[in-house]
Amino acid sequence: MMAQYIEIKAANPGSLLFYRMGDFYELFFEDAEIASRALGIVLTKRGKHGGADIPMCGVPVERADDYLQRLIALGHRVAVCEQTEDPAEAKKRGSKSVVRREVVRLVTPGTITEERLLDPARANLLVALARRRASESGWTYGVAAVDISTGRFALSEVEGGALSAEIARLDPREIVMAEAIHADPDLARLWRDTAAAVTPLGRGEADPASAERALKEQFGVATLEGFGAFTRTEVAAAGTVLHYIARTQLGAKVPLSPPTRQAAGGALLIDAATRTNLELTRTLQGERTGSLLAAIDRTVGAAGSRLLAERLAGPSTDLALIRRRHDAVAFLVNEGALRAELRADLARAPDMARALSRIGVGRGGPRDLAALRDGLDAARSIATRLAGAGALPGEIGKAARLLATVGEDLAGTLAAALADELPLMKRDGGFVREGYRSELDESRVLQSDSRRFVAGLQTRYAEETGCRTLRIKHNNLLGFFIEVPQAMGETLLKDPWRGTFVHRQTMVDAMRFTSVELGELESRIANAAGRALALELEIFEALSTAVMEQAEAITAAATALAALDVAASHAELAVELDWTRPVLDDSLTFRIEGARHPVVEAALRQAGEPFIANSCDLSGEAGAGREAGRILVVTGPNMGGKSTFLRQNALIAVLAQMGAFVPARSAHLGIVDRLFSRVGAADDLARGHSTFMVEMVETAAILNQATRRSLVVLDEIGRGTATFDGLSIAWACLEHLHEVTGCRALFATHFHELTGLAKRLERLSNATLKVTEWKGDVVFLHEVVPGAADRSYGLQVARLAGLPATVIARAKVILADLEKGDGRSRRAPAAELPLFAALPPVPEPLQAVPPPAPKPDALRDLLDGLDPDGLTPREALDALYRLKAARDA
Repeated sequence: MMAQYIEIKAANPGSLLFYRMGDFYELFFEDAEIASRALGIVLTKRGKHGGADIPMCGVPVERADDYLQRLIALGHRVAVCEQTEDPAEAKKRGSKSVVRREVVRLVTPGTITEERLLDPARANLLVALARRRASESGWTYGVAAVDISTGRFALSEVEGGALSAEIARLDPREIVMAEAIHADPDLARLWRDTAAAVTPLGRGEADPASAERALKEQFGVATLEGFGAFTRTEVAAAGTVLHYIARTQLGAKVPLSPPTRQAAGGALLIDAATRTNLELTRTLQGERTGSLLAAIDRTVGAAGSRLLAERLAGPSTDLALIRRRHDAVAFLVNEGALRAELRADLARAPDMARALSRIGVGRGGPRDLAALRDGLDAARSIATRLAGAGALPGEIGKAARLLATVGEDLAGTLAAALADELPLMKRDGGFVREGYRSELDESRVLQSDSRRFVAGLQTRYAEETGCRTLRIKHNNLLGFFIEVPQAMGETLLKDPWRGTFVHRQTMVDAMRFTSVELGELESRIANAAGRALALELEIFEALSTAVMEQAEAITAAATALAALDVAASHAELAVELDWTRPVLDDSLTFRIEGARHPVVEAALRQAGEPFIANSCDLSGEAGAGREAGRILVVTGPNMGGKSTFLRQNALIAVLAQMGAFVPARSAHLGIVDRLFSRVGAADDLARGHSTFMVEMVETAAILNQATRRSLVVLDEIGRGTATFDGLSIAWACLEHLHEVTGCRALFATHFHELTGLAKRLERLSNATLKVTEWKGDVVFLHEVVPGAADRSYGLQVARLAGLPATVIARAKVILADLEKGDGRSRRAPAAELPLFAALPPVPEPLQAVPPPAPKPDALRDLLDGLDPDGLTPREALDALYRLKAARDA
């Protein structure tokens, strides 16, 4: 057995081998040690190999999916090895023969389809890469993204500098590529940073000729021209992903939708750092709760939730498409009753795309057929509602037309065939409705009520022979038999009975017979359970075939339902939170009135607190022969709300271009082609990058890649190094954005000197966060107003944070000395800024000096010397005059 295991393991390197032994999947050697640590299960041993104990652990077959889910989540690949031979057959070859086993499936993070292993609200993308040399120093990459769980297949081509942003947009579970791409040192950081499992393949996987051939075979076509114009790198990437799917599915053909092409520049480019900073789909802690996605998701179905996440990850730059999506949302905002009815229908529509995919790859079950039954029923209901809704906007009208193509025959067939209560696995049986097929009903009755059939035959034989004592009995030796008294037995041996009854055994006082009819009944009873299951499986295959014949229409219906769910979600959100439709065009306008941060506002709403809305205008202006965007320099105290203000404007641009309404009184935006955000501070010690180094790397990427149509959000640039170094860098970055890039930008800083640039740079203006002091405490008003701050209130924030009073007191002394030594305005004109002036020496630190003694207090001394009970009226009046004189002294 171990020899067989070692042979199968050698054929599947890089995968944990689930080796079937009875009711368990066993793992041995290093696989057992890895699985034991990952799953927290006991590590035992079995026999020896090379003189050493063989480590072993195992998981029950019935709970294998649970363990697979945990292993896949950790990025492991699993080869599932099943027994492919009956043990009885193996014994025929010899008592020590090993049952034949074969790997029936390779389970990887990007190729799972089981419902229990998938996140309903997240696409499970497998991404393949191919490349070609674009120049001496650069590459162009083809990207193929496949979701086996739904059949989605998309292709795109990006330049090398945009590869990380494309992967961040797709957020795949697994990435495969040729070994040469994986070994490229320029991509090493990308492989380290991605959360996806990275799988290098052999060199031949991306061969263009084999890639095109694989595509044609997959879709049964002679040419790819009918799918659109694909580049060579896109075709190579598509071939790579198809080769990998064939390898992991062991040659089984996976049903995929025809590939669609994502045009270059068709989506708002958002790099990984910006996605992290803005917490679009996950928070900095990697959780969905607290992200923008969680705040805006009002979908009622899993497919709609996935489409919402996809649109949020890749907002469109196609103005016509964005406007069609806004039209759909506006229509459903105005049609409240229809929206409620649609959402109710959508809520009862299961995830048809994933159910269809499981059926297509042979892993479907009765509940997947039921999901299609219910989904098709919901689709017909929605199509009927939309047909009576009058004129429909483009997106909703398109969905209505797709839903109208779904026939009633398939849904009716599934409804007639499937029982009300369904098992998870088809092998469990019991999923076909009673009355659907008479042969199956008979087998079930035989299985459940065999005694009644035997009694019926016994009664008929007794009546025919006239022998009231005739009995049909059963024992392990003869099976079923007919028993009659000795005298009656002699009669049955003669004509006309001997043609019906066959003698089996003679007893002392009885004789036993059988008959052809009894033998058939016995056989049917013995095989009833197996026959019933075989009939159900036959029905299941017939239904699955009928489903796959209409796979294209079902996929279209599932896509339409998801699009309606997203549009209705946006509309529900807009009505619930008073969001408005943005105006988008091709200009460099960026004007938002009364903007709110959707995530922060939601948190404050739960706490019963209001959110202070603010406006922002970065609209482009003509100057120096070209139109360019404005830069807003934002100053203000710590905790005043600068980061919130910066982020909310970026998020509104994302929401507007994904097709949603926005949290503002009004918004007029010119299409943004790239969004960059550098907010917050973090280090990367694993790669030797300090906080400041990370800051500079991200800032460099922004300055090198931003265009005139980009939106740039920068917060606290230069604060991670020495004061004048940081100020110089921030100053130069502002000048570059203004003079070279010409983009729309928000720039928050505590370098108040930078506000003086507004006098020299025509498209730069200042804004600040209002703050006030009350009884020594700082009060943040969170209101953005024109102007510049002259202080950051850092000491007040430090006191609120709980720094010791002695530290705060010492800091005040040092701050006073520094400000006194500077003696210059913090907002001096740009030409006069003390960029290279030296600060005065910092006062020597205190050496555990006790607090100063209190100053003499004449009033207190006089009061302490008075004895009110011992004073005469005259003495009391004199004392009052002395106190008044001491106060005026």
